Amino acid sequence: MNDAVKNRRLTKLKKLPRKFFLREETISIARDLLGKLIVVPDEKGSRVSGMIVEVEAYLGVTDRAAHSFGGRRTARNEITYGNGGHVYVFFIYGMYFQLNVVTGPAERPHVVLIRAVEPVEGIEKMRERRGPMKDKNLTSGPGKLCIAFAIDRGLNGADLTSDKIWIEEYRSFRDDEIAIGKRIGIDYAGEDADKPWRFWVKGNQFVSKMPGPAR
Repeated sequence: MNDAVKNRRLTKLKKLPRKFFLREETISIARDLLGKLIVVPDEKGSRVSGMIVEVEAYLGVTDRAAHSFGGRRTARNEITYGNGGHVYVFFIYGMYFQLNVVTGPAERPHVVLIRAVEPVEGIEKMRERRGPMKDKNLTSGPGKLCIAFAIDRGLNGADLTSDKIWIEEYRSFRDDEIAIGKRIGIDYAGEDADKPWRFWVKGNQFVSKMPGPAR
């Protein structure tokens, strides 16, 4: 398929509606996001997109790994208390931004972290933003993909039904094509660190470093 035909096909994909994000089953939403296409137009309006291949769910006030655990509510995480279908972007380690999708009804601060995507459109723009490296390293982690897509706090609170950032239908994966495991980098979360709330596409080269065997 040449680029022109591919681009015409991609521009006809269906944008996910608000109701997709308003569901209360955050774990199901996380799993369902695998294979979806995230789109963030560049400064000229050209599509930069990638297929979601790795996610983690964070279940709000009862989840020790969540920013809202125990009902914590700050200027930083306020958007997570809003209606599902918005973007939560935070800065971590003094170096990287991370992209999250807010899910569920208002006052229920659940989110899904987008950990990795596979580039689909605008890969030259991603290479320009990330610098010289192997393509498989462009978006194989939450900080990496934010650089590749030029995602920063300016997108915090953005509506996923807007024209600034959105998610489209793209591919579907069978249960046996999806791995489930512990979330990464949350050892401080006690027993919640062992919750199997991370999902990724088996064998995809853009998935971030494996923490252990998948099931």
